[in-house]
Amino acid sequence: MGMLEYKEIFFRIIFSTIVGGIIGFERERSHKSAGLRTNAMVAMGSTLITVIALSAFEEYPMADPTRIISNIIVGIGFLGGGAILHEGHRIHGLTTAATLWVVAAIGIVIGVGFYKEAIFATGIVYFILTVLWLVEKKSHDRFLYRSLRGEKESEAAAAVDNNRSSTNG
Repeated sequence: MGMLEYKEIFFRIIFSTIVGGIIGFERERSHKSAGLRTNAMVAMGSTLITVIALSAFEEYPMADPTRIISNIIVGIGFLGGGAILHEGHRIHGLTTAATLWVVAAIGIVIGVGFYKEAIFATGIVYFILTVLWLVEKKSHDRFLYRSLRGEKESEAAAAVDNNRSSTNG
């Protein structure tokens, strides 16, 4: 790989901060706990650790920089775990935790120098967080298993199903 120039290192750090910020902007706009600053810092931190791991171990061929990089994901697991809340039968924060995890992965990808892949992944994440969210909201009652609905939601859905079957039959 050769020792990275400072310009390249700085570009990777700035690029990952922007990419994390794009994803974080959507989360901020959706009023989620991990927003613009959190996602930008997760991406930037992942890139920084990746660049350091790859550069520092270049002089030591027996050392394995992937061990340091893999621990980014472990650390993000703890951060994501703090974003998940359990309230009664409902669990909140899974998408936030998954977003932090994938933002860290995108930061790693940028740290390695795979810019096109990072842009593509960012587009996919943005699509999931915006378009698939709309699909999920519009189809929520039609496709959600009754056991996963709250009690009031299940009763309301059962009433709708009963009305449909009585008008059709």
